[in-house]
Amino acid sequence: MFFEPYAIEVAKRIPFPTVSVALELAAGTGRVTRHIRKQIPDSARLIASDINEEMLTVAKEKLGNLDIEWQTIDAQQLPFSDSSVDLIVCCFGYMFVPDKPKAFAEAYRVLRQGGLLLFTTWDQLEHNAASYISRMAAKKYCEEILAESHNLATSMSDEACIRLLLEHAGFLKIAIEKVQKNSVCATARAAAIGLVQNGPLFEAIKKRNPAWVDEIINTTEAELSEKFGAAPMVAPISAVISQAWK
Repeated sequence: MFFEPYAIEVAKRIPFPTVSVALELAAGTGRVTRHIRKQIPDSARLIASDINEEMLTVAKEKLGNLDIEWQTIDAQQLPFSDSSVDLIVCCFGYMFVPDKPKAFAEAYRVLRQGGLLLFTTWDQLEHNAASYISRMAAKKYCEEILAESHNLATSMSDEACIRLLLEHAGFLKIAIEKVQKNSVCATARAAAIGLVQNGPLFEAIKKRNPAWVDEIINTTEAELSEKFGAAPMVAPISAVISQAWK
């Protein structure tokens, strides 16, 4: 619903013939990993990593038939020698890294001259309609518990701030753009359930009052259906795609 459109978009931007070693950070369950493997040469080495071992276990099960090396890696401390990687891909992961300057400095360090750092971050919440609707529905029930951590997913939407982070790390050739796509789900009901039950507020809401969850799902479904269709539901999404060459 959210990640596949940008997985395809990112894969298009991978410089096929120049990649011999590729590193993916925050690979999660492997949705982007599959596209990277198809896009780089068969002979290229692909290291897919995440800080969460449980996520990697799921990815391994899904993509076990592909030539991929799996490693548990913290983006702030990459276990590779200087100038040893041609491509680093990170889709929707850098927002959650505590020390972003250190993480970008590490990416710069391990990239070879001419290597590419390619990553995505979410645009502002109001430009991601389905997520915005579910957040507003939940806000009525738990506005006082909307801690800063719940806004991390959209905390790197400012292109100027991203550019400064990259320049500070040493990157000089930088391209940043906001790219709009469509988020497609079979039904508004399925979208609402996924957004509410898997969203960052779900556990907090459930602890307060489990009955609220169904109410929020129903409210979200109704608004999604009205604005973007009941079946299928097609809503606009927006992300920032950043490219930085060493």
